[in-house]
Amino acid sequence: MMQPTPRIRTATAAARNLALACLAACLAACAFSTFAFADEEHGEYASARDYGSQKQVGVYGMTPISASDVAEGTYSVEARTSSSFFAFEDVQLEVRDGKMHARFTMTSGSYTLVYPGSAEDAAAAPYDDYIEIDPDGDVFEMDVPALNQPFECAAYSKRKNMWYDRQVLIEASSLPEGALPYEVPDYDFVEDAIKAYGKPIPGTPEAIEAEKQKEAQREQAMADPAAANAAADGPDGVPIDLEDGTYSIEVNMTGGSGRASVSSPTWLVVRDGKAYARLLWSSSYYDYMVVEDTTYYNETTDGGNSTFTIPITTMDEPMGVIADTTAMGDPVEIEYQLTFYQDTVGSASQVPQEAAISVLKLSLAVIIVGGIANYLVKRHRKRAQGTKVTRR
Repeated sequence: MMQPTPRIRTATAAARNLALACLAACLAACAFSTFAFADEEHGEYASARDYGSQKQVGVYGMTPISASDVAEGTYSVEARTSSSFFAFEDVQLEVRDGKMHARFTMTSGSYTLVYPGSAEDAAAAPYDDYIEIDPDGDVFEMDVPALNQPFECAAYSKRKNMWYDRQVLIEASSLPEGALPYEVPDYDFVEDAIKAYGKPIPGTPEAIEAEKQKEAQREQAMADPAAANAAADGPDGVPIDLEDGTYSIEVNMTGGSGRASVSSPTWLVVRDGKAYARLLWSSSYYDYMVVEDTTYYNETTDGGNSTFTIPITTMDEPMGVIADTTAMGDPVEIEYQLTFYQDTVGSASQVPQEAAISVLKLSLAVIIVGGIANYLVKRHRKRAQGTKVTRR
């Protein structure tokens, strides 16, 4: 067999090296195109603790509806969002060629960009992937994957200069008659039925007896709500490796309309090695909270913002609660989710209200010390003046 000459071997090696160099260049170009064009100006996104109240946009049992089920046309529809700050006054849904596309008109000019995905992905994406919100009317357009199904829509805050995770759900029930070949269930009715499941039927002896017991508990709580909450036969707080006492912990709340909030950090109360939270609301209209079917009453008795001490049943994941408000006249129970972050536990002085008290005490101490010092100086001057007069 004929062996390749040195010249042929050299040419072969050179070709191989050239091919490897080209491959390396291609890989470098791919990496550069993937990472180098991330828009640094819009590279910040909100952490879980930066969020205010958020609402759940999905309803139990909702079945997603694809474009193939909707007759082609343009429809005025309604959309739910996870934040009251990210709301729409008009949504136009266009169905064409097996796809759905929507034109959203916002109620405020709080955002400049949106992105069809998570806030974290938006922060790493190039500017060309962003959807600009037209400032003349606060309008943007976006593809809709399905109706009756929440989809991610990151929004860039003009004031905070960071991306926020938002969810949007377009309700199929808001389509006009004839747009769907079938009738959509009343999911709100289904959800209300699920909430009522297991509870006594109104007007029955069981319901009347349950209401009597609840009224007796209310009367007991009126005398000393803090003691009544501490003695409530409810769920225990999660075990925590801290000595009994009062600490601070950060909490994030979602749900409701977004108008009310709880102070964060809030008080973490440890009793018998179990974790409880003392929550201060931004409103004085909350009269009770419910945790796992146990009612806890407002501990504020001087007319200030509502305060509750409730068990923390889980850490670092949402914990469902109900809070009753009278702000709208008739009492209304509202569902919220509270997330307590165990790695944020600190001293009680980190609670804003405790810090304010510390500052007030320090100010009073300074005033008192200053007053005493001023008195002593004046007294010393009077004595010195008296000595001079005596010498004369």
